[in-house]
Amino acid sequence: MTKPLAYNWLSSLLVLGGQRREVKETACGLEDLKMNRVQAILGILASLLVVQTSFTVGELYSQDMAGTMHEHLTGVACDDVPPGQKRPEFGCFNIATEKGLKFPQPSVYWHIRTFANRDAAEAAKSATGIVVEEEGRVWLSEFGARDLVVTGGQPIAIVGPLMLPPAKSYTAVLSYAVMRPGDRSRVHTHPGPEGWYMIVGEQCLETPAGANRAKTGGTMTVPPNIPMELSITGTVLRKSLVLVIHDSSQPRGTPSQWKPTRACSK
Repeated sequence: MTKPLAYNWLSSLLVLGGQRREVKETACGLEDLKMNRVQAILGILASLLVVQTSFTVGELYSQDMAGTMHEHLTGVACDDVPPGQKRPEFGCFNIATEKGLKFPQPSVYWHIRTFANRDAAEAAKSATGIVVEEEGRVWLSEFGARDLVVTGGQPIAIVGPLMLPPAKSYTAVLSYAVMRPGDRSRVHTHPGPEGWYMIVGEQCLETPAGANRAKTGGTMTVPPNIPMELSITGTVLRKSLVLVIHDSSQPRGTPSQWKPTRACSK
């Protein structure tokens, strides 16, 4: 049986409409797929940007903290630490003082020995000797002529000569210093000689006469009333015993207006 023309025409329209809708749906599907892909790519890029930004900030924070942790000390002076107060990790600290010393000669030597324990050191020391404990060792300091007889213990060093200015009496101040490479003392003078024994590390002392250097196991001295700046050199912590013998009527040290040339950094 033959279908009417109108029916055939309507069927054709429905078929064409369906094809167009399929084409349209397919196009929409492709557009959605493209949009999803773009969104996914943007999400990945955003994630990478956040990670990179976080990493960069973290790096800057670490660098900033490292700079703070390793900031050089400048203007360091040897300070008294009150009993019971914890001393800082780095610096120079006065650990013993002997007052009312008198010397018949114009110069003295600083004799350093170590002992197995404090009792042995106390038994060996003279009336003007100084016993301290640092670096896990017991140290005895005695002052006198180069051939001064000190018995017992292990001889470590003889520092000197330490040239003495005229005075009615002297005060000996013994200090212990722990400083890092790049740290520097204040520019200063002492009204008496200063001496060092290098437990470990390196240092350089600049005075108007130039630069003087000392390393582990070495010693160093400087005369009274000489302007100076001490710089810590090398690559390891510098630890030392420091002695100043000065006129008892004057302070241990005072700031100086002398300008170093930074000879120790050359």
